[in-house]
Amino acid sequence: MLKLIGSILIITVTTWIGFEVAKQLKERPKHLRYLKNALQSLEVEILYGHTPLIEATMRIAKQIPKPLSTMFDSFAHKLQSKQTNVMDAWEESIQEVWRQTSFKQGEYEILTQFGKTLGQHDIVSQQKHIRLALNHLEREEGDAIERQTRYEKMVKSLGFLSGLLIVILLI
Repeated sequence: MLKLIGSILIITVTTWIGFEVAKQLKERPKHLRYLKNALQSLEVEILYGHTPLIEATMRIAKQIPKPLSTMFDSFAHKLQSKQTNVMDAWEESIQEVWRQTSFKQGEYEILTQFGKTLGQHDIVSQQKHIRLALNHLEREEGDAIERQTRYEKMVKSLGFLSGLLIVILLI
């Protein structure tokens, strides 16, 4: 009886781990889409609305789901408090929500590079930097979708099968 309960527990835990890894693979393209939409909204706010950066990021925070809304909201509040510059506020905001996202190192590099140019140039140059970031994010999204389709089912199955293997080896 104890072996049966232990076996079920092992299989359940390894299957759960497989599903959690698959969830990360599934969430990454979605988070990238939200981020691209947010940057496109930022571009529209800056280019056509001539909206100040604080107000634009507050509007964007209301339009997108968490955890990215938290990042933009935090950024706006840091700018409002005027205790830091734009680049530092952007990077701190990214770091606050980084663990809640499914982003990889590539996205971190794109976001920090974009943050270095944010608010530093005129409207036309800012648009070019936003477009560049969007192009990089588009590439990362393609990679994320490819990884998801290739590995999502496999990781789920691998979680269950590894639990089954452990149970067989222990019996």
